[in-house]
Amino acid sequence: MTEAARRYRPELTGLRALACVLVVIYHVWLGRVSGGVDVFFLLSGFLFTGQLVRRRGDLLATWGRTLRRLLPAALTVLLVTVAVGVAVLPQGRWTQTIREIFASSLFVENWRLAADSADYFAAHNTASPVQHFWSLAVQGQFYLVWPLLIAGVALVARRRLRPVLAVVLALLFAGSLGYSIHLTDVDQPLAYFHSLTRVWEFALGGLVALGIDVLTAPRPLRVLLGWAGVAGLISCGLVFNVGTVFPGWVALWPTLSAALVLVAGATGSRLGVDRLLSTRPLRYLGKLSYSLYLWHWPVLVFYLVARDRAEVGLLGGAFVIGIAALLAVATYHLVEQPARTVAWGSYRLVAVAMVPVLLATFAWQFTSEHLVRSRAVVAGDADHPGALARTEGFVYEGRPDAPLAPSFVALPDDWAWIDNCAESPRGAELVVCTTDTPEPEHRIAIVGDSHPTQFIAALQPIAERRNWQLIVLSRGGCPFSTESEIDPANQACRDWNAAAADELLDLRPDVVFTSATRDVRVGLTEQTPPGFLAQWAKLGDAGIRVLAVRDNPRYDTSPSECVEQAGPDAPECAAPRSELYAPDPPYHFLDTPSNVDFLDFSDYYCDEDVCPPVLGNVLLYLDDNHLSATYLGTMAPIVEQAIDDALGWAAAPTPA
Repeated sequence: MTEAARRYRPELTGLRALACVLVVIYHVWLGRVSGGVDVFFLLSGFLFTGQLVRRRGDLLATWGRTLRRLLPAALTVLLVTVAVGVAVLPQGRWTQTIREIFASSLFVENWRLAADSADYFAAHNTASPVQHFWSLAVQGQFYLVWPLLIAGVALVARRRLRPVLAVVLALLFAGSLGYSIHLTDVDQPLAYFHSLTRVWEFALGGLVALGIDVLTAPRPLRVLLGWAGVAGLISCGLVFNVGTVFPGWVALWPTLSAALVLVAGATGSRLGVDRLLSTRPLRYLGKLSYSLYLWHWPVLVFYLVARDRAEVGLLGGAFVIGIAALLAVATYHLVEQPARTVAWGSYRLVAVAMVPVLLATFAWQFTSEHLVRSRAVVAGDADHPGALARTEGFVYEGRPDAPLAPSFVALPDDWAWIDNCAESPRGAELVVCTTDTPEPEHRIAIVGDSHPTQFIAALQPIAERRNWQLIVLSRGGCPFSTESEIDPANQACRDWNAAAADELLDLRPDVVFTSATRDVRVGLTEQTPPGFLAQWAKLGDAGIRVLAVRDNPRYDTSPSECVEQAGPDAPECAAPRSELYAPDPPYHFLDTPSNVDFLDFSDYYCDEDVCPPVLGNVLLYLDDNHLSATYLGTMAPIVEQAIDDALGWAAAPTPA
């Protein structure tokens, strides 16, 4: 096959269409990841490397052409997302979406999501309508760096560009793949969005581009390779749970499958897969694939929000795909194509297109911040007694029309924390945070996952007033146990627990504040695992007392979001207490160590009959299982009295 014939590859457009269709179908109907994005990365590496090697043109001109091709459609989608998001999204999702739109417009959405993956609470955010821009961010970073790489190799290698570049790309492939396998094993969510774990996919595409002219095979073999590649692509998302094991070595499946199609090339056989991929419908769909990818996700998210559903169903999915396809056609013909031919310079065009997106997003952020400021409250004020409304003899003296607190916009960030933190020399990702308390009266160590940690909001005002020092050892999703309770296969959690126990034995606080139970869900699933008791006993042997607090309920969806949509008195936003809590907690039936005292605040999460989403004009939950800091702040007097009663600590009398 001649070089000219290989450069014109109509089947590649069809391959891009196939990858996009897989992404859309898997997202809309299967709720899974297909591996199609990895095909995009490989194709980008293949096409861009080939272009740069052949042209070796002006870097500014190369970047300008790339920006002209990518940004107009992307910015159009972002601008529409802002407009629809203000009208459709619950206010509790505004802050997250605004942050991600800013990140998406600057091609750093993958790093935004990578940071969130390391933040346990951000990781629980509902998927934003622009989350899919992470792959465009990775591609944008590739398009920025790749010309510099090839220009640098060309400067050093001069007339031996191809062989030297092949060596460089092979080293990048090996190094990035090795790092991807390692990071996927130790922190898969971070690895999924990390740019360096994806470099090898672009490098593999580049290696295929450099070797495509010497990769020859008999026609029957190329026919077989082409169909094997397509079969591999289609089956990838079915064989692997891509969202939880990618990128790592498993990402070789879709990328090598796509590489097989590239190597098969134009077979000239009526049995070749290229005959299918080169058909006019698939080539047209391939031209639409960029816009279709951009639109399908926000249309899906907005549909689910507007219909208040978790899944779209068969007809709903067809509707979502149909709307996304119509928007893709309009964007391709009215935005993408005109942007490529407009007389303006590329950088000027991009700057002008960026302005309305940034202005709209800034306006949305300003509105959000205004709502946060206007609804800021002091925990437990007359209008917002919160948990105090459940105390004996309480009489409400606030305004009958007082708004709920905190505002729905502020709710996702309504979390208390201690900033003075340092890594422990024990490793295991153990971080120790302490309040700056000279000569403390008592030292309380808050240990475990996010559920005991959330009580910082209640404990901090007590500690400041009574000169207690708070010490926090927290790891999201890792309750204080001798085992990894949530994910038994998570050795990192088990190691963290062992390191945390050793740290406590060295610190010797007056008391350890941790979880007594976990998994309070509909169906009476609350339990006190044996690993909890084992850790308590270990502390007891060292003379350390334990305050174990009963867990709060967990829900399938956020009760506060239900309140925003249906109102605070809507019965569907509450759950019957009898379905969440048994009359007696599970630890009552166990032989617990003598150093443990239990705190049960279930009466402040529920009344006699139901567990409501609002008490005392305060929203209880910031998501589907964490209490808001505002509500916990109203519990401070209740928590203080419970600690004094359990430990025999008496508060100093208040001066007259």
